[in-house]
Amino acid sequence: MIKLYNSKSLKIEEFKPIKPNEVSMYVCGPTVYNHAHIGNARPIIVFDTLRRLFEKEGYKVKYVSNYTDVDDKIIKKANEEGVGEEVIAKRYIEAYEQVRASLNTIPLDATPQVTQTMDDIIHFIDELVKSNHAYVVDGDVYFRVSSVDNYGQISNQKIEDLQAGARIEENDKKESPFDFALWKKTDMGIKWDSPWSLGRPGWHTECVVMINKEFHGMIDIHGGGMDLKFPHHENEAAQNEALHHNCIANYWIHNAMININGAKMSKSLGNVSWAKDVIAKLEAPLVRWLMNSVHYRKELNFSDETIETARKELDKVFNALKQFDIKYQLAGMTLNDACDETSLRKFLDEMDDDMNTPNAYAQIFESVKQLNNSLRKKDVDLNEAMKIYNSILQMLDVLGVAYAPIVLDDEAKALFAAWNDAKAQKDFAKADIYRQQLMDKGLL
Repeated sequence: MIKLYNSKSLKIEEFKPIKPNEVSMYVCGPTVYNHAHIGNARPIIVFDTLRRLFEKEGYKVKYVSNYTDVDDKIIKKANEEGVGEEVIAKRYIEAYEQVRASLNTIPLDATPQVTQTMDDIIHFIDELVKSNHAYVVDGDVYFRVSSVDNYGQISNQKIEDLQAGARIEENDKKESPFDFALWKKTDMGIKWDSPWSLGRPGWHTECVVMINKEFHGMIDIHGGGMDLKFPHHENEAAQNEALHHNCIANYWIHNAMININGAKMSKSLGNVSWAKDVIAKLEAPLVRWLMNSVHYRKELNFSDETIETARKELDKVFNALKQFDIKYQLAGMTLNDACDETSLRKFLDEMDDDMNTPNAYAQIFESVKQLNNSLRKKDVDLNEAMKIYNSILQMLDVLGVAYAPIVLDDEAKALFAAWNDAKAQKDFAKADIYRQQLMDKGLL
């Protein structure tokens, strides 16, 4: 039984899918005006891990994430470079896809783009205007927040307690400071014809339309970073309530933010780290291990200390697996699928509890300890060790942490034989030479 923390109810709830044994999941994607930073990588990893968990537990998952390929920042960058907006969007969509693939993610089922959904967006806004949930002022269209009774249900805020401020735009055209733009008239950059003006859509409308187009109704899970909870996700839900009388998703899942050396990542502080650079430096298994080492609802600190801690932990896991790789091949054995079901079930039970990765890691370390103890025995039972080994591999697969098994060639096998023979002959000088050669090959 999988349980998840629902940001809407502020409770951990048992997951009950709309369709038996199926999961529909949408995660808000990036606005593609620059490279993905390391903060963008966290939802990639969190929700890929969640997908892997569902699939491990027997669910069929449809996972969709969008690209916002029309935005003021894209237009600004295109003007600076003297190219079309589509050039900028294509460049950074491709870069984002490379980051996603390099993080060992399962390919998404769909990646809709705003520019490819424009007819549906215009139709959706038109329906809101006709139903009096939206109004037109000088070619702009605004959503009338007062037209829905439960505004604030996703962010758990009452409209009377909200004040126009940092995340709510002041605008004399609007009936209320809480109303938000669905369509913006413009003569700058890329634009589309509509019943109201030449312009482009508001951000909050784009995702809700793409969700309806891809899933044709309510979905199980809507995810994203905590910074999207209000106003973006709140405004999505309000529009869907207005037209379809539901809040889009049964479960709203949000991951916490990333800090760099204890400080919020921001351009003003100059501490923005591009995901592609971090992955190139640390490699994907370590990045995923570090990202999942902290519960997804807790802030994650990227620092030399946390990276080094994660590196030592992952080395401990990989070294145990590597030693088994060597022993079973030297023994002339063949791998099978037998697994330590008890330890794997303990791991999955922790993951099923709102993806409690810290507790799940503890189970991995316990299994690593069992594997090491098994391999140290004088009369090692490699069949039993193989079950533990396979269970650890399955745990890592749920986390998306790829392990590359050691494959011994004839030269390596001969080197091990020479080393063992030298030790048996008590020729420790030769043994030390062979040992160093094995270490140089990364086999010890």
